[in-house]
Amino acid sequence: MDAANLERGCGVPGSFDMTNPALNIAALNIAVKAARRASQIINRATRNLDLLDVASKQPNDFVTQIDRAAEAAIIQVLREDSPDYGILAEESGLLAGRNPQSEHQWIIDPLDGTTNFIHGFPQYAVSIALTRRDQVEQGVVYDVNRNELFVAAKGKGAFLNDRRLRVSGRLKLREALIGTGFPYRDFRYLDDYLRIFRELTQKTAGLRRPGAAALDLAYVAAGRLDGFWEFGLSPWDMAAGSLLITEAGGYVCDPFSDANCLRTGNIIAAPPRILAQLQAVIQRLGKAPAAP
Repeated sequence: MDAANLERGCGVPGSFDMTNPALNIAALNIAVKAARRASQIINRATRNLDLLDVASKQPNDFVTQIDRAAEAAIIQVLREDSPDYGILAEESGLLAGRNPQSEHQWIIDPLDGTTNFIHGFPQYAVSIALTRRDQVEQGVVYDVNRNELFVAAKGKGAFLNDRRLRVSGRLKLREALIGTGFPYRDFRYLDDYLRIFRELTQKTAGLRRPGAAALDLAYVAAGRLDGFWEFGLSPWDMAAGSLLITEAGGYVCDPFSDANCLRTGNIIAAPPRILAQLQAVIQRLGKAPAAP
């Protein structure tokens, strides 16, 4: 999926009507089923957070048995329906499908916001996307705490519990509420972040760092945030959310180049007027992070 293609785009779950003619797509139904299956595992675990077995994949990057169990449940549902498709999952990595030549790939984050989850901070979500030839075609972000189901299908729009989503209509950066995520593993570009943060603190209505990029992107699609930027993300953090935003009328790109943000890990997302102003600040005060 290239940046140009992205820019051109650029009730409770139980009541979500998947027969809606705008979203009557089998793959999306399966992704929703898988997200709900994972949410059952996650919700049960919240009753006994003190019993979690927490491991560190690298400094400040944690994984629990719940991440793994939720991912296994998602993969099982997806494999039953589409065994030919490849899978890219946060904990399992790259998994080939029955057809190695398949153009389709599922991209899975079973629990985006694991650190929040471990601490009982209720800001985390399940994120599932389906790509074809590297373009995101279906996306689901499920906020298991608020029972909010964000879904999108390429060319069909983005929805939250049956309500069509549109990005914010704000035009001026000084009126915008902007989301971000600070470095927590790789601190080589922390100084750039702090310079950008300092200026945007003075030039926006406020900055937010909730700690779950998939939800931050969903909030941009819903108009709750007027923009978002972050460096060093993984494809599973961004895939579903990027489609939600473009289908809601927003733009998504790498802030430093025309490269595919799912490949670079650097993302900026906003309505077009806000994106231009936000990108100007980021480009002036930051630089593209080098590969790890």
